[in-house]
Amino acid sequence: MAEQRKKPGEIPRQKMPEQDPKVRAKNFNEVPFGYSPETAMIEANRCLQCVKQPCVAGCPVEIDIPGFIKLIAEGKFQESINKMKEKNILPAICGRVCPQEDQCEIVCVLTKKFEPVAIGRLERFVADYERESGTVEIPSVAPPTGKKVAIVGSGPTGLTAAFDLAKMGHKVTIFEALHETGGVLVYGIPEFRLPKAIVRAEVDVLRKMGVEIKVDHIIGKIFTLTDLFKRGYDAIYLGTGAGLPYFLNIPGENYIGIYSANEFLTRINLMRAFDFPNYDTPVLKFKKAVVFGGGNVAMDSVRTSLRLGAETATILYRRSRKEMPARIEEVEHGEEEGVKFEFLVAPTRFFGDENGHVKAVECLRMELGEPDSSGRRRPIPIPGSEFVTECDLAVVAIGNGANPLIQKETPELKTNKWGNILTDGPAGRTSMKGVFAGGDIVIGAATVILAMGAGRNSARAIDEYLKTGEWNVNIPDKN
Repeated sequence: MAEQRKKPGEIPRQKMPEQDPKVRAKNFNEVPFGYSPETAMIEANRCLQCVKQPCVAGCPVEIDIPGFIKLIAEGKFQESINKMKEKNILPAICGRVCPQEDQCEIVCVLTKKFEPVAIGRLERFVADYERESGTVEIPSVAPPTGKKVAIVGSGPTGLTAAFDLAKMGHKVTIFEALHETGGVLVYGIPEFRLPKAIVRAEVDVLRKMGVEIKVDHIIGKIFTLTDLFKRGYDAIYLGTGAGLPYFLNIPGENYIGIYSANEFLTRINLMRAFDFPNYDTPVLKFKKAVVFGGGNVAMDSVRTSLRLGAETATILYRRSRKEMPARIEEVEHGEEEGVKFEFLVAPTRFFGDENGHVKAVECLRMELGEPDSSGRRRPIPIPGSEFVTECDLAVVAIGNGANPLIQKETPELKTNKWGNILTDGPAGRTSMKGVFAGGDIVIGAATVILAMGAGRNSARAIDEYLKTGEWNVNIPDKN
Protein backbone atom coordinates (compact mmCIF):
# COMPACT_ATOMS: atom_id res chain seq x y z
CA MET A 1 0.00 0.00 0.00
CA ALA A 2 2.96 2.28 -0.62
CA GLU A 3 0.81 4.40 -2.94
CA GLN A 4 -1.29 5.46 0.05
CA ARG A 5 1.70 7.33 1.52
CA LYS A 6 1.77 9.72 -1.41
CA LYS A 7 0.11 13.12 -1.22
CA PRO A 8 -3.53 12.99 -2.39
CA GLY A 9 -2.81 14.93 -5.56
CA GLU A 10 -0.02 12.55 -6.50
CA ILE A 11 -2.36 9.54 -6.53
CA PRO A 12 -4.12 9.17 -9.89
CA ARG A 13 -7.91 8.78 -9.92
CA GLN A 14 -8.61 5.06 -9.87
CA LYS A 15 -10.43 3.52 -12.84
CA MET A 16 -13.16 0.93 -12.50
CA PRO A 17 -12.69 -2.29 -14.47
CA GLU A 18 -15.41 -2.85 -17.07
CA GLN A 19 -16.71 -5.45 -19.48
CA ASP A 20 -15.06 -5.36 -22.88
CA PRO A 21 -17.19 -3.10 -25.14
CA LYS A 22 -17.59 -5.75 -27.86
CA VAL A 23 -18.83 -8.25 -25.27
CA ARG A 24 -21.11 -5.97 -23.25
CA ALA A 25 -22.82 -4.53 -26.35
CA LYS A 26 -24.44 -7.96 -26.73
CA ASN A 27 -25.58 -8.55 -23.14
CA PHE A 28 -27.56 -6.83 -20.40
CA ASN A 29 -25.05 -7.44 -17.60
CA GLU A 30 -23.79 -4.43 -15.69
CA VAL A 31 -20.98 -2.61 -17.51
CA PRO A 32 -18.56 -1.68 -14.65
CA PHE A 33 -17.39 -4.32 -12.17
CA GLY A 34 -16.79 -1.89 -9.29
CA TYR A 35 -13.76 -1.22 -7.07
CA SER A 36 -11.90 -3.86 -5.11
CA PRO A 37 -11.31 -3.03 -1.42
CA GLU A 38 -7.68 -2.22 -2.19
CA THR A 39 -8.56 0.14 -5.04
CA ALA A 40 -11.29 1.81 -3.00
CA MET A 41 -8.84 2.54 -0.18
CA ILE A 42 -6.34 4.03 -2.64
CA GLU A 43 -9.03 6.28 -4.12
CA ALA A 44 -10.31 7.26 -0.68
CA ASN A 45 -6.83 8.41 0.28
CA ARG A 46 -7.03 11.03 -2.47
CA CYS A 47 -9.59 12.95 -0.39
CA LEU A 48 -8.15 16.11 1.22
CA GLN A 49 -10.70 16.05 4.09
CA CYS A 50 -11.44 19.73 3.49
CA VAL A 51 -12.66 21.84 6.39
CA LYS A 52 -15.24 23.71 4.28
CA GLN A 53 -16.49 20.51 2.58
CA PRO A 54 -17.80 21.95 -0.73
CA CYS A 55 -18.75 18.44 -1.84
CA VAL A 56 -21.34 18.20 0.93
CA ALA A 57 -22.84 21.52 -0.15
CA GLY A 58 -23.03 20.13 -3.69
CA CYS A 59 -24.97 17.03 -2.61
CA PRO A 60 -28.78 17.42 -2.73
CA VAL A 61 -29.22 14.89 0.09
CA GLU A 62 -26.41 16.32 2.27
CA ILE A 63 -24.27 13.15 2.58
CA ASP A 64 -21.23 13.51 4.85
CA ILE A 65 -18.90 12.78 1.95
CA PRO A 66 -15.54 13.37 3.68
CA GLY A 67 -16.80 11.32 6.63
CA PHE A 68 -17.71 8.19 4.70
CA ILE A 69 -14.59 8.44 2.51
CA LYS A 70 -12.29 8.75 5.55
CA LEU A 71 -13.73 5.52 6.93
CA ILE A 72 -13.06 3.75 3.60
CA ALA A 73 -9.45 4.95 3.70
CA GLU A 74 -9.16 3.38 7.15
CA GLY A 75 -10.63 0.10 5.92
CA LYS A 76 -13.77 0.57 8.03
CA PHE A 77 -16.24 -0.32 5.31
CA GLN A 78 -19.26 -1.15 7.48
CA GLU A 79 -18.82 2.05 9.46
CA SER A 80 -18.58 3.92 6.16
CA ILE A 81 -21.90 2.61 4.84
CA ASN A 82 -23.52 3.35 8.20
CA LYS A 83 -22.32 6.93 7.88
CA MET A 84 -23.68 7.06 4.33
CA LYS A 85 -27.11 5.75 5.34
CA GLU A 86 -27.56 8.46 7.91
CA LYS A 87 -28.56 10.56 4.88
CA ASN A 88 -29.06 8.23 1.92
CA ILE A 89 -31.19 5.09 1.86
CA LEU A 90 -30.28 4.38 -1.80
CA PRO A 91 -26.46 4.42 -1.91
CA ALA A 92 -25.99 1.57 -4.41
CA ILE A 93 -28.41 3.29 -6.77
CA CYS A 94 -26.93 6.77 -6.38
CA GLY A 95 -23.42 5.41 -6.81
CA ARG A 96 -24.45 4.15 -10.24
CA VAL A 97 -26.78 6.71 -11.77
CA CYS A 98 -26.29 10.09 -10.08
CA PRO A 99 -24.41 12.76 -12.09
CA GLN A 100 -21.68 13.29 -9.49
CA GLU A 101 -19.58 15.06 -12.10
CA ASP A 102 -22.10 17.93 -12.09
CA GLN A 103 -22.74 18.04 -8.33
CA CYS A 104 -20.36 16.85 -5.61
CA GLU A 105 -17.33 16.03 -7.78
CA ILE A 106 -17.40 19.26 -9.77
CA VAL A 107 -16.72 21.26 -6.59
CA CYS A 108 -14.03 18.89 -5.23
CA VAL A 109 -10.99 20.99 -4.31
CA LEU A 110 -8.71 18.56 -6.16
CA THR A 111 -10.19 19.75 -9.48
CA LYS A 112 -8.09 22.91 -9.24
CA LYS A 113 -5.05 20.86 -10.30
CA PHE A 114 -6.11 17.22 -10.61
CA GLU A 115 -9.11 14.97 -11.23
CA PRO A 116 -11.76 14.98 -8.48
CA VAL A 117 -12.18 12.19 -5.95
CA ALA A 118 -14.37 9.44 -7.46
CA ILE A 119 -17.16 10.01 -4.93
CA GLY A 120 -19.81 8.06 -6.83
CA ARG A 121 -17.57 5.03 -7.29
CA LEU A 122 -16.74 5.00 -3.59
CA GLU A 123 -20.42 5.30 -2.70
CA ARG A 124 -21.16 2.31 -4.92
CA PHE A 125 -18.28 0.36 -3.37
CA VAL A 126 -19.43 0.60 0.24
CA ALA A 127 -23.06 -0.10 -0.68
CA ASP A 128 -22.06 -3.19 -2.66
CA TYR A 129 -19.68 -4.30 0.08
CA GLU A 130 -22.45 -4.30 2.66
CA ARG A 131 -24.98 -6.08 0.43
CA GLU A 132 -22.54 -8.72 -0.83
CA SER A 133 -21.15 -9.44 2.63
CA GLY A 134 -24.66 -9.99 4.03
CA THR A 135 -24.20 -7.40 6.78
CA VAL A 136 -26.98 -4.99 5.84
CA GLU A 137 -27.96 -3.03 8.94
CA ILE A 138 -31.45 -1.56 9.22
CA PRO A 139 -31.54 2.10 10.32
CA SER A 140 -33.23 2.69 13.67
CA VAL A 141 -36.58 4.46 13.83
CA ALA A 142 -37.99 6.78 16.47
CA PRO A 143 -40.90 5.71 18.70
CA PRO A 144 -44.30 5.76 16.91
CA THR A 145 -45.90 9.19 16.69
CA GLY A 146 -49.37 7.88 15.87
CA LYS A 147 -49.38 9.84 12.60
CA LYS A 148 -49.94 8.26 9.17
CA VAL A 149 -48.44 9.49 5.89
CA ALA A 150 -49.33 8.31 2.38
CA ILE A 151 -46.60 8.47 -0.26
CA VAL A 152 -47.91 8.36 -3.84
CA GLY A 153 -45.23 6.97 -6.15
CA SER A 154 -42.26 4.77 -5.31
CA GLY A 155 -39.59 6.51 -7.36
CA PRO A 156 -36.51 8.12 -5.79
CA THR A 157 -38.37 11.09 -4.28
CA GLY A 158 -41.07 8.90 -2.71
CA LEU A 159 -38.58 6.38 -1.35
CA THR A 160 -36.47 9.13 0.23
CA ALA A 161 -39.47 10.84 1.84
CA ALA A 162 -40.64 7.45 3.14
CA PHE A 163 -37.22 6.72 4.64
CA ASP A 164 -36.97 10.04 6.47
CA LEU A 165 -40.55 9.96 7.74
CA ALA A 166 -40.21 6.37 8.94
CA LYS A 167 -37.04 7.29 10.83
CA MET A 168 -39.04 10.08 12.51
CA GLY A 169 -41.52 7.50 13.81
CA HIS A 170 -44.43 8.14 11.45
CA LYS A 171 -46.41 5.26 9.94
CA VAL A 172 -45.70 5.38 6.19
CA THR A 173 -47.53 3.70 3.31
CA ILE A 174 -46.27 3.90 -0.28
CA PHE A 175 -48.83 3.54 -3.09
CA GLU A 176 -47.30 2.45 -6.41
CA ALA A 177 -49.30 2.26 -9.65
CA LEU A 178 -47.13 -0.41 -11.28
CA HIS A 179 -46.54 -3.99 -10.17
CA GLU A 180 -42.99 -3.37 -8.97
CA THR A 181 -41.50 -0.75 -6.65
CA GLY A 182 -38.93 1.78 -7.81
CA GLY A 183 -40.56 4.04 -10.37
CA VAL A 184 -38.11 5.24 -13.01
CA LEU A 185 -35.40 3.16 -11.34
CA VAL A 186 -37.09 -0.04 -12.56
CA TYR A 187 -38.94 1.01 -15.71
CA GLY A 188 -36.58 3.64 -17.11
CA ILE A 189 -32.97 2.70 -16.37
CA PRO A 190 -31.58 -0.39 -18.15
CA GLU A 191 -30.28 -3.47 -16.37
CA PHE A 192 -26.74 -2.87 -17.68
CA ARG A 193 -26.66 0.47 -15.87
CA LEU A 194 -28.72 -0.36 -12.77
CA PRO A 195 -29.48 -4.04 -12.01
CA LYS A 196 -33.02 -4.40 -10.72
CA ALA A 197 -31.86 -6.74 -7.91
CA ILE A 198 -30.06 -3.75 -6.41
CA VAL A 199 -33.21 -1.64 -6.44
CA ARG A 200 -35.15 -4.45 -4.77
CA ALA A 201 -32.48 -4.85 -2.10
CA GLU A 202 -32.52 -1.15 -1.20
CA VAL A 203 -36.33 -1.02 -1.19
CA ASP A 204 -36.33 -4.05 1.11
CA VAL A 205 -34.55 -1.96 3.75
CA LEU A 206 -37.58 0.34 3.83
CA ARG A 207 -39.90 -2.61 4.38
CA LYS A 208 -37.77 -3.76 7.30
CA MET A 209 -38.04 -0.25 8.75
CA GLY A 210 -41.82 -0.72 8.82
CA VAL A 211 -42.81 1.06 5.61
CA GLU A 212 -45.85 -0.54 3.98
CA ILE A 213 -45.75 -0.75 0.18
CA LYS A 214 -48.88 -1.29 -1.90
CA VAL A 215 -48.30 -1.97 -5.61
CA ASP A 216 -50.97 -1.95 -8.33
CA HIS A 217 -52.60 1.01 -6.60
CA ILE A 218 -53.37 3.86 -9.00
CA ILE A 219 -54.14 6.89 -6.88
CA GLY A 220 -56.63 8.99 -8.81
CA LYS A 221 -58.51 5.85 -9.83
CA ILE A 222 -58.61 3.41 -6.89
CA PHE A 223 -58.56 6.24 -4.32
CA THR A 224 -58.59 10.01 -4.63
CA LEU A 225 -56.57 12.20 -2.28
CA THR A 226 -59.75 12.94 -0.36
CA ASP A 227 -60.32 9.19 0.03
CA LEU A 228 -56.84 8.82 1.53
CA PHE A 229 -57.57 11.47 4.13
CA LYS A 230 -60.86 9.72 4.94
CA ARG A 231 -58.91 6.47 5.42
CA GLY A 232 -56.94 8.05 8.24
CA TYR A 233 -53.86 9.52 6.60
CA ASP A 234 -52.73 12.78 8.18
CA ALA A 235 -50.55 13.95 5.27
CA ILE A 236 -49.88 12.96 1.67
CA TYR A 237 -46.72 13.29 -0.40
CA LEU A 238 -47.07 13.23 -4.19
CA GLY A 239 -44.02 11.88 -6.02
CA THR A 240 -45.71 10.69 -9.20
CA GLY A 241 -42.96 11.83 -11.55
CA ALA A 242 -42.90 12.98 -15.15
CA GLY A 243 -44.29 9.98 -16.97
CA LEU A 244 -46.07 11.64 -19.89
CA PRO A 245 -43.87 11.28 -22.99
CA TYR A 246 -43.35 14.11 -25.45
CA PHE A 247 -43.55 13.33 -29.17
CA LEU A 248 -42.08 14.90 -32.30
CA ASN A 249 -45.49 15.75 -33.84
CA ILE A 250 -44.27 15.22 -37.39
CA PRO A 251 -45.93 13.33 -40.29
CA GLY A 252 -45.71 9.54 -40.12
CA GLU A 253 -45.11 9.30 -36.38
CA ASN A 254 -47.78 6.61 -36.04
CA TYR A 255 -45.97 4.04 -38.19
CA ILE A 256 -45.26 0.67 -36.60
CA GLY A 257 -41.77 0.57 -35.08
CA ILE A 258 -41.84 4.09 -33.62
CA TYR A 259 -41.80 4.11 -29.81
CA SER A 260 -41.70 6.70 -27.09
CA ALA A 261 -38.67 6.06 -24.90
CA ASN A 262 -41.10 5.40 -22.03
CA GLU A 263 -42.76 2.49 -23.80
CA PHE A 264 -39.54 1.13 -25.28
CA LEU A 265 -37.61 1.12 -22.00
CA THR A 266 -40.58 -0.06 -19.92
CA ARG A 267 -41.02 -3.06 -22.22
CA ILE A 268 -37.33 -3.91 -21.99
CA ASN A 269 -36.56 -3.07 -18.36
CA LEU A 270 -39.67 -3.71 -16.30
CA MET A 271 -41.35 -6.30 -18.51
CA ARG A 272 -38.07 -7.95 -19.60
CA ALA A 273 -38.78 -8.08 -23.32
CA PHE A 274 -35.05 -8.67 -23.85
CA ASP A 275 -35.63 -12.17 -22.46
CA PHE A 276 -38.57 -13.11 -24.71
CA PRO A 277 -40.07 -15.76 -24.79
CA ASN A 278 -39.10 -16.54 -21.17
CA TYR A 279 -41.05 -13.34 -20.45
CA ASP A 280 -44.14 -12.80 -22.56
CA THR A 281 -43.69 -9.15 -23.53
CA PRO A 282 -42.27 -8.96 -27.07
CA VAL A 283 -40.42 -6.17 -28.83
CA LEU A 284 -40.23 -5.79 -32.59
CA LYS A 285 -37.18 -7.16 -34.40
CA PHE A 286 -35.07 -4.52 -36.13
CA LYS A 287 -31.69 -3.87 -37.74
CA LYS A 288 -31.38 -0.10 -38.09
CA ALA A 289 -32.25 1.87 -34.94
CA VAL A 290 -32.40 5.63 -34.59
CA VAL A 291 -33.00 7.52 -31.33
CA PHE A 292 -34.00 11.19 -31.14
CA GLY A 293 -32.60 13.11 -28.17
CA GLY A 294 -29.35 13.80 -26.34
CA GLY A 295 -30.04 13.00 -22.69
CA ASN A 296 -29.48 9.95 -20.53
CA VAL A 297 -32.79 8.43 -21.64
CA ALA A 298 -31.70 8.68 -25.28
CA MET A 299 -28.38 7.03 -24.44
CA ASP A 300 -30.17 4.28 -22.50
CA SER A 301 -32.46 3.68 -25.48
CA VAL A 302 -29.76 3.55 -28.14
CA ARG A 303 -27.47 1.30 -26.08
CA THR A 304 -30.42 -0.97 -25.39
CA SER A 305 -31.14 -1.23 -29.12
CA LEU A 306 -27.60 -2.51 -29.70
CA ARG A 307 -28.12 -5.20 -27.10
CA LEU A 308 -31.34 -6.24 -28.83
CA GLY A 309 -29.44 -6.94 -32.04
CA ALA A 310 -29.35 -3.67 -34.00
CA GLU A 311 -26.73 -3.68 -36.72
CA THR A 312 -26.56 0.12 -36.54
CA ALA A 313 -27.74 2.33 -33.67
CA THR A 314 -27.65 6.08 -34.14
CA ILE A 315 -28.36 9.13 -31.98
CA LEU A 316 -29.93 12.01 -33.91
CA TYR A 317 -29.56 15.21 -31.89
CA ARG A 318 -30.52 18.72 -32.90
CA ARG A 319 -27.64 20.42 -31.10
CA SER A 320 -23.91 19.66 -30.97
CA ARG A 321 -22.11 17.19 -28.73
CA LYS A 322 -21.17 20.03 -26.38
CA GLU A 323 -24.83 20.68 -25.57
CA MET A 324 -25.75 17.04 -24.91
CA PRO A 325 -27.20 16.75 -21.37
CA ALA A 326 -26.31 13.05 -21.09
CA ARG A 327 -23.57 12.03 -18.67
CA ILE A 328 -20.13 12.04 -20.27
CA GLU A 329 -19.53 8.49 -19.06
CA GLU A 330 -22.70 7.23 -20.76
CA VAL A 331 -21.79 8.89 -24.06
CA GLU A 332 -18.28 7.42 -23.91
CA HIS A 333 -19.67 3.96 -23.11
CA GLY A 334 -22.01 4.26 -26.07
CA GLU A 335 -19.19 5.24 -28.42
CA GLU A 336 -17.09 2.30 -27.24
CA GLU A 337 -20.00 -0.04 -27.93
CA GLY A 338 -20.52 1.23 -31.47
CA VAL A 339 -23.24 3.89 -31.15
CA LYS A 340 -23.11 6.42 -34.00
CA PHE A 341 -23.93 10.12 -33.54
CA GLU A 342 -25.49 12.59 -35.97
CA PHE A 343 -25.35 16.07 -34.48
CA LEU A 344 -27.18 19.23 -35.56
CA VAL A 345 -30.06 17.37 -37.21
CA ALA A 346 -33.82 17.40 -36.60
CA PRO A 347 -36.47 15.01 -37.98
CA THR A 348 -39.15 16.39 -40.28
CA ARG A 349 -41.15 13.29 -41.34
CA PHE A 350 -41.17 9.49 -41.34
CA PHE A 351 -41.64 7.16 -44.28
CA GLY A 352 -43.32 3.76 -44.07
CA ASP A 353 -43.57 0.60 -46.16
CA GLU A 354 -46.67 -1.06 -47.58
CA ASN A 355 -47.29 -2.78 -44.22
CA GLY A 356 -47.31 0.46 -42.28
CA HIS A 357 -43.87 -0.14 -40.74
CA VAL A 358 -41.36 2.70 -40.49
CA LYS A 359 -38.57 2.43 -43.05
CA ALA A 360 -36.85 5.84 -43.01
CA VAL A 361 -36.81 9.31 -41.52
CA GLU A 362 -36.20 12.61 -43.26
CA CYS A 363 -34.07 15.10 -41.32
CA LEU A 364 -32.99 18.70 -41.70
CA ARG A 365 -29.53 19.93 -40.79
CA MET A 366 -29.29 22.66 -38.17
CA GLU A 367 -26.93 25.40 -37.05
CA LEU A 368 -26.67 26.94 -33.60
CA GLY A 369 -27.93 30.45 -32.92
CA GLU A 370 -28.23 32.45 -29.70
CA PRO A 371 -28.85 30.69 -26.33
CA ASP A 372 -32.48 29.92 -25.42
CA SER A 373 -34.13 29.67 -21.98
CA SER A 374 -32.16 26.49 -21.21
CA GLY A 375 -28.88 28.38 -21.61
CA ARG A 376 -27.94 26.27 -24.63
CA ARG A 377 -27.63 27.70 -28.14
CA ARG A 378 -30.88 27.42 -30.06
CA PRO A 379 -30.83 25.12 -33.13
CA ILE A 380 -31.88 26.86 -36.36
CA PRO A 381 -32.87 24.90 -39.51
CA ILE A 382 -30.72 25.22 -42.63
CA PRO A 383 -33.11 25.51 -45.62
CA GLY A 384 -32.64 22.91 -48.35
CA SER A 385 -30.45 20.61 -46.20
CA GLU A 386 -32.85 17.66 -46.06
CA PHE A 387 -31.51 14.11 -46.10
CA VAL A 388 -33.01 10.67 -45.46
CA THR A 389 -31.81 7.97 -43.02
CA GLU A 390 -33.08 4.40 -43.22
CA CYS A 391 -34.47 2.90 -40.00
CA ASP A 392 -36.81 0.13 -38.91
CA LEU A 393 -36.86 1.24 -35.26
CA ALA A 394 -37.24 4.82 -34.03
CA VAL A 395 -37.30 5.86 -30.39
CA VAL A 396 -38.38 9.36 -29.36
CA ALA A 397 -36.47 10.44 -26.25
CA ILE A 398 -36.99 14.20 -26.16
CA GLY A 399 -38.36 14.53 -22.64
CA ASN A 400 -41.45 13.92 -20.53
CA GLY A 401 -44.23 15.95 -18.98
CA ALA A 402 -46.03 15.68 -15.66
CA ASN A 403 -48.15 12.61 -14.96
CA PRO A 404 -51.63 14.21 -15.19
CA LEU A 405 -53.83 11.64 -13.45
CA ILE A 406 -54.04 13.01 -9.89
CA GLN A 407 -54.34 16.62 -11.02
CA LYS A 408 -57.34 15.74 -13.24
CA GLU A 409 -59.10 14.11 -10.30
CA THR A 410 -58.16 16.82 -7.80
CA PRO A 411 -59.14 20.32 -8.96
CA GLU A 412 -58.01 21.73 -5.60
CA LEU A 413 -54.40 21.25 -6.69
CA LYS A 414 -52.98 24.24 -8.53
CA THR A 415 -50.77 23.43 -11.52
CA ASN A 416 -48.85 25.43 -14.11
CA LYS A 417 -49.45 25.39 -17.86
CA TRP A 418 -47.32 22.24 -18.24
CA GLY A 419 -49.33 20.35 -15.62
CA ASN A 420 -46.66 20.45 -12.94
CA ILE A 421 -48.00 20.81 -9.40
CA LEU A 422 -47.34 24.24 -7.93
CA THR A 423 -45.79 24.36 -4.45
CA ASP A 424 -44.64 27.02 -2.03
CA GLY A 425 -40.96 26.19 -2.53
CA PRO A 426 -38.58 23.48 -1.28
CA ALA A 427 -40.98 22.40 1.48
CA GLY A 428 -43.37 21.21 -1.22
CA ARG A 429 -46.65 22.42 0.30
CA THR A 430 -49.39 22.48 -2.32
CA SER A 431 -52.65 24.42 -2.56
CA MET A 432 -54.48 21.50 -0.87
CA LYS A 433 -54.09 21.34 2.90
CA GLY A 434 -52.02 18.37 4.06
CA VAL A 435 -50.77 17.56 0.55
CA PHE A 436 -47.10 17.97 -0.36
CA ALA A 437 -45.39 17.30 -3.68
CA GLY A 438 -41.84 17.02 -4.97
CA GLY A 439 -39.53 15.66 -7.61
CA ASP A 440 -40.30 15.57 -11.32
CA ILE A 441 -44.03 16.21 -10.83
CA VAL A 442 -43.03 19.69 -9.56
CA ILE A 443 -39.81 20.61 -11.38
CA GLY A 444 -40.16 18.51 -14.54
CA ALA A 445 -37.94 15.61 -15.60
CA ALA A 446 -34.62 15.88 -13.75
CA THR A 447 -32.11 13.61 -12.00
CA VAL A 448 -32.53 10.89 -9.39
CA ILE A 449 -30.56 12.80 -6.77
CA LEU A 450 -32.53 16.04 -7.21
CA ALA A 451 -35.74 14.07 -6.75
CA MET A 452 -34.28 12.55 -3.60
CA GLY A 453 -33.35 15.99 -2.29
CA ALA A 454 -36.94 17.14 -2.82
CA GLY A 455 -38.20 14.13 -0.86
CA ARG A 456 -35.90 15.01 2.03
CA ASN A 457 -37.01 18.65 2.12
CA SER A 458 -40.68 17.70 2.08
CA ALA A 459 -40.22 15.05 4.77
CA ARG A 460 -38.97 17.75 7.13
CA ALA A 461 -41.92 19.97 6.26
CA ILE A 462 -44.39 17.09 6.69
CA ASP A 463 -42.93 16.31 10.11
CA GLU A 464 -43.35 19.94 11.14
CA TYR A 465 -46.94 20.01 9.83
CA LEU A 466 -47.83 16.83 11.71
CA LYS A 467 -46.50 18.37 14.92
CA THR A 468 -48.08 21.82 14.57
CA GLY A 469 -51.03 21.46 12.18
CA GLU A 470 -50.11 24.84 10.70
CA TRP A 471 -50.72 25.36 6.98
CA ASN A 472 -49.70 28.79 5.77
CA VAL A 473 -48.86 28.67 2.10
CA ASN A 474 -48.57 31.16 -0.72
CA ILE A 475 -49.07 29.31 -3.99
CA PRO A 476 -48.75 31.39 -7.19
CA ASP A 477 -51.58 31.45 -9.70
CA LYS A 478 -51.50 29.11 -12.67
CA ASN A 479 -49.03 30.29 -15.32
